Amino acid sequence: YREKFSLGLVTTSGSLGLLFPPSLPLILYGVIVQQMSIGQQFSIDDLFLAGLLPGLLMVVLLTVWSLWSNRTNAMPPSRFSPKEALRALREAAWEIPLPLFLIGGIYGGFLAISEAAAVTAMYVLVVEVFVYKEIKISQLPGFMRDSMVMVGGILLILAVSLAFTNFLIDAEIPMMLFDLIQTHIGNKIVFLILLNGLLLLLGAILDIFSALVIMVPLIVPVALSYGISPIHLGIIFLANMQIGYFTPPVGMNLFIASYRFEKPVTEIYRATIPFMIVLLAAVLCITYWPDLSLVLLDRN
Repeated sequence: YREKFSLGLVTTSGSLGLLFPPSLPLILYGVIVQQMSIGQQFSIDDLFLAGLLPGLLMVVLLTVWSLWSNRTNAMPPSRFSPKEALRALREAAWEIPLPLFLIGGIYGGFLAISEAAAVTAMYVLVVEVFVYKEIKISQLPGFMRDSMVMVGGILLILAVSLAFTNFLIDAEIPMMLFDLIQTHIGNKIVFLILLNGLLLLLGAILDIFSALVIMVPLIVPVALSYGISPIHLGIIFLANMQIGYFTPPVGMNLFIASYRFEKPVTEIYRATIPFMIVLLAAVLCITYWPDLSLVLLDRN
């Protein structure tokens, strides 16, 4: 594939996991909303189930665009080799069952999110230590220490977000924002257009956790007044935040790709523009087609 195309695809697709288990931002969104006592009960599992079809829509649209944009690619195609395919399957024999087991366990109702995370961690640990032997047992304490530091940071983010949410509710800021918006915006379609614009802007200037902490307590009460499901709202929120991962000036994937591929950030950004347009089309579908998020929950 052409270098520009490859840079754009890798940088863009790196953010698609936000709508699939075990997405931490989706969990954080659910925890914040559950603390707001909005009257509509849902679980974190509901959010992951709601994100399945929208996430697949984004994957499919990117795949279709990739195939179409390379239809005139002058590079000679490689012929399918059953022997090579079998060899690749053997090499990935321990990796292939993992996502099937994880997603099947969650969506089949056999595993809760926390249980799936624990089972996955144990599976990977056993494979890496005893099968591939890429990790020595003597290295495990260091890995555990690094994991505890990361989890501690997540708990701090969660604590601050819940405290900030309670402050906003006590100060009745969501109600004041609701009155202001209701005065000037009486149409649900217009509200959703402005909401997408706001979320895209936030994704460009804030990291996703800061955006969740600051905006979710403000947006949820207003969205509920327009009849928008909090589950559907969460999928809209994170679908927009995915685009923020490769939008200047804060897009994390831009800097990671720039460092990894030793290319200027501006070059990486230009390579992502066609894919950004495709994902924007997907966001519009997700926004104005709520059944896509709610049909698996039977809440459409």
